[in-house]
Amino acid sequence: MTEIKQCSEIKLVGIRVFCPGNEYIEEIPKASKQLSERVHEIKNVLNPSLQHGAFVVDSCSDEEDGYWVCVEVSDYEDIPENMVTLRIPAQRYAVIRHKGSNEKIRETYSKLHQWIEGNGYRRLMDQWHLEVFHDWSNPKEIEVELMDTIM
Repeated sequence: MTEIKQCSEIKLVGIRVFCPGNEYIEEIPKASKQLSERVHEIKNVLNPSLQHGAFVVDSCSDEEDGYWVCVEVSDYEDIPENMVTLRIPAQRYAVIRHKGSNEKIRETYSKLHQWIEGNGYRRLMDQWHLEVFHDWSNPKEIEVELMDTIM
C-alpha cells in the first residue's frame, strides 16, 4: 500500500558509502552492519532499531553523491570518528513498504514510481530520498519503507 507522508526535518548520523553504482548492493549491507556494531557510540539516538538510508537520485555535487546509512538523532553531539552528519529538510514523500530480498527492491521502486505518476505527483530527483529499514540483518529478507520525495 502506498501513502503520502509529510516529515519534518530529520537529523542523521552514520556512514557514507561511495562506490561504483553496481557495488552499492554489496557495500550498503556492509555499512549497515558496521553501523549496527557502532550505534552505541552515537549520542542522542532516537530509535536504534531503525536505520535510515539517504540518497539524492540526481546529485549535482560531490557532497550529495553516494548513499548514507544512518540513525536519527535529536541533536548532533560528539560525532564518532569516521562518521558523518546529514540534515534532511522537511519534505513530502510517497511511501511504500518492501519486504524481501534487497535484490528485488527495484521492482518495489518501480511500483512506487508508477503510483506517483498515476496519482499526479512529481518525483523531486534533486532532493534527498529516504529508506527506513525496520529489518536489515539479512540482505535476503529486509523490511524497508521506500520514501520518494515528491511535489
